[in-house]
Amino acid sequence: MTEADKAQGQLAAEVASGGRLGRLVLDLWQRTRIDWGFASDRLAEAFRRERRLDSDERRFVAETLYGMIRHLRRLDEGLTAGGLRPGGPAPDRERLIAYLVLEVGLSAEDAARHAPKLDWKKLAGIDSELLRERDPVRRIARVHSLPDWLARALVDERGAEEAADLAAALNRRAPMTVRANLLAGDADALVAELADEGIAAHRGTFGSAAVTVDTRTNLFGLEAFRRGHFEAQDEGSQLVAELVAPPPRGRVVDYCGGAGGKALALAAMLGNRGRVVACDVDERKLAELRRRARRGGATNIQTILLAGEAAAAWPASLAAFEGQCHRVLVDAPCSGIGALRRNPEARWRLAPADLERMPGLQIAIARRARDLLAPGGRLIYATCTLLRAENGAVVERLLGESADFELVPIKDVWGTARAAPICDESGQFLELSPHRHGTDGFFAAVLRRRA
Repeated sequence: MTEADKAQGQLAAEVASGGRLGRLVLDLWQRTRIDWGFASDRLAEAFRRERRLDSDERRFVAETLYGMIRHLRRLDEGLTAGGLRPGGPAPDRERLIAYLVLEVGLSAEDAARHAPKLDWKKLAGIDSELLRERDPVRRIARVHSLPDWLARALVDERGAEEAADLAAALNRRAPMTVRANLLAGDADALVAELADEGIAAHRGTFGSAAVTVDTRTNLFGLEAFRRGHFEAQDEGSQLVAELVAPPPRGRVVDYCGGAGGKALALAAMLGNRGRVVACDVDERKLAELRRRARRGGATNIQTILLAGEAAAAWPASLAAFEGQCHRVLVDAPCSGIGALRRNPEARWRLAPADLERMPGLQIAIARRARDLLAPGGRLIYATCTLLRAENGAVVERLLGESADFELVPIKDVWGTARAAPICDESGQFLELSPHRHGTDGFFAAVLRRRA
């Protein structure tokens, strides 16, 4: 057993015994379950209060909270097998111990010392029982802790075998991926700089500026981060920004800019020339973008607050760009199913009604944003979901209602060799998924306004 394994075992034992870390995890769990809000926000609040925690303790608390969210349905299945009354509420402490048994390696004997009324050996064997389920939808939902409706959607669109692989990948921890700030240096330079700080990293697979960090560390405490030499960003998100392919000194609008991950990438691609206009309905996110831009030395970004992405009237500062932009990126609000590795709580927050509502909102936003394009300009429609209703179906509707726009195959932007591994079979759309590419799930299409 390695020293890391011993430390992990000690932390698991402390959490199971109801010590301070166990109490903290349960408090975080209960706060998160109230509304299935972002676990990352709950953790940030807790760590600001609990300044005595060392880095190993913080990591264990975070991974335990995320793990309980990811495996909730499986944990409850295990507790039922162990003797909990079927259909009854699962006690949170027993649910926490179940996670430690199934995912961290706490022994059934140790678990029994903390909760003697349950048969922990039966709980430890729950996976074999779940895999015997013959209905593929129910099996995927139970094994990988998904709502039935979501498992059904994945099976309907991808078939049972691929849906199972995808569901398993969505339950794994995402890699630590960053984007080298091209205003400061390329990906190779960042790998070398991180090595100087004792951090092992390597070039990403697909993104030209992507770097995967192998050493588990607090990225935001690194000197390279303080200097603005990188930003944390999934490789799939980086590829969406690269697909925008802004022309030299181009005018680009990031219409749903958020806190600016893609806007910052676009500014760096332009070499601080041209202009990137980042819009959003949340002023706090735009303020965060401005802070990140200052740290990264991006000087060609303008932020504009919108009353609503699909609002009938724009602020005058944005209306001035109507019909004049070379590129418009619509990273549309979506169900976020492709990002369940990072936001696992979304599976419990979403409902089928959300999926019915999303396409209408996405189409309305894209319609509004395309008015910004100059003739020959491109609209890049993107989501971080995996469902056709929010992806290809939206693009088909946009093309069907306007003869002014045509689809640009991804291979025409990047070339066949680069596009082939990360596109659909037709080569028309960017389609990324965690089980095939190791990225979050992303979709993107390029539509060109006819000259």
